[in-house]
Amino acid sequence: MEEPEPAGAAPPPGLRSLLPPREFLCSRKGQLLLAESVLSFIIFICYIASLAASFMMAPLLEFLLALFLFFAYASKLNEKFKGLYWPLADFLRCVTAAIIYFAISIAAVSKYGDGASKAAGVFGFIATIVFAIDFYITFNDLVTFLKQGSSDSPEGRKSE
Repeated sequence: MEEPEPAGAAPPPGLRSLLPPREFLCSRKGQLLLAESVLSFIIFICYIASLAASFMMAPLLEFLLALFLFFAYASKLNEKFKGLYWPLADFLRCVTAAIIYFAISIAAVSKYGDGASKAAGVFGFIATIVFAIDFYITFNDLVTFLKQGSSDSPEGRKSE
């Protein structure tokens, strides 16, 4: 017969170890990355089913990048690899994604008449808003980091 595990013991490794921690899923960054991944995947599926299949590569790349960053932030790779400034990379990804989604959504809605293209365009506009919110929040983090770095540097140089 199996003995019950003590209350403070860690769960056994398995599929649950692949899931991100609950704290990250409840955070604003986790929710934004999850929304970006889901929206990008939905848009990708809509473009595959539409006449505007030539636009399917942008949502696929954005889905993969958002998924990578989701698991990188969830597993705290950003704290382990200090050589890459993660907020800057995330900011650039969000800015380019918002611009690209806005452009292809306008083209999909105005040029193609099938329902899947229209749905992809509508979801693309929603994704544009989500990516814009994410790059606004990331931009504020970048500005505070740069202000901290610029205010510390001149004083250190003057005293030397």
